[in-house]
Amino acid sequence: MAHIILKRSSFFHNLDIIAATCGCKEKIALVLKDNAYGHGLLEMAALASEYGITKAVVRHVAEAERIERYFDYILILADTAPSTNEKFRYAINSLEDIAALHVNCKVELKVDTGMHRHGIAPELLEEAFQRIYNRKLRLTGLFSHHRSADCLSSEWFWQRHNFEALKKAAVSLQQHYGFEPLTFHLNNSAALFREGACPDTMVRVGIAAYGVLELEPTLPAPALEPVLSLYAYKIASRTLNPRDRVGYSGTYTAETSHDVSTYDIGYADGLMRSYAPRFRTPQGHTILGRISMDNTSFNTSAEELLIFNDARKAARASNTIAYEILTALKPHLPRKVV
Repeated sequence: MAHIILKRSSFFHNLDIIAATCGCKEKIALVLKDNAYGHGLLEMAALASEYGITKAVVRHVAEAERIERYFDYILILADTAPSTNEKFRYAINSLEDIAALHVNCKVELKVDTGMHRHGIAPELLEEAFQRIYNRKLRLTGLFSHHRSADCLSSEWFWQRHNFEALKKAAVSLQQHYGFEPLTFHLNNSAALFREGACPDTMVRVGIAAYGVLELEPTLPAPALEPVLSLYAYKIASRTLNPRDRVGYSGTYTAETSHDVSTYDIGYADGLMRSYAPRFRTPQGHTILGRISMDNTSFNTSAEELLIFNDARKAARASNTIAYEILTALKPHLPRKVV
């Protein structure tokens, strides 16, 4: 069966680089949302805990509940609180979120420093604090998100300036309303390496931990290692004759006699149809014809085929980004840590 291999040594290597950059492993909050970017939620949570990471970031409560035993702090980005949990923090993305949250649950307020996607507008900061206080929520943090840290742009400096100003205002409001000292975080993977340090309480690290951070060539890139490799097994082989056509609509036509094999992976597993025809495996094998739902034909007869071991290279063949390649990989694919 098609499967995924996760390299512990590469993951720990990446975390070593991240910890050295931000100052210590205690500042790292590992982003595990969307099945840990396709790597496997439980697999990566266990590895992170083994390394000594105590903070995680997820999308939903259900994810947080599955990994609760591994972490002391879990930030939930897009869900409401069914009840209180000392480990869980719920992101407030708008003023409307406040009324939907369970009384006494821990919350972190997201502020819009320039991405204009979600988060409280700066001029609404004091109103947000007042509503949080009146709702009897336990405000524990303030955060935001960079919109262009991965490219050479002055917007990075502008957003950092905006966040620093909001941090000062938040400290004053925190003291006024009697909230506990706040956790602050702005930097994502790209911003951490752009800044070369972590001036906040913590840093939310996702794609860099998985080793496939993509930065503009003008920015210095850390020596990260991809963690995930995707493999498939051969179902059957045959020899094509000249003018034989392969797959739906016969989009590949053989010019000479050669072997072709079908492998047990298709778009139902996350191998997107847009891979064909530009995609190449690390050994240089090509896809013949269209990718099917459950299988794909390649010009090789290997029993086991390495599909990719660097999602960035696969992404270039599909004119997309590594995030989409990885999160497309389905949870039913077996994942093994080596």
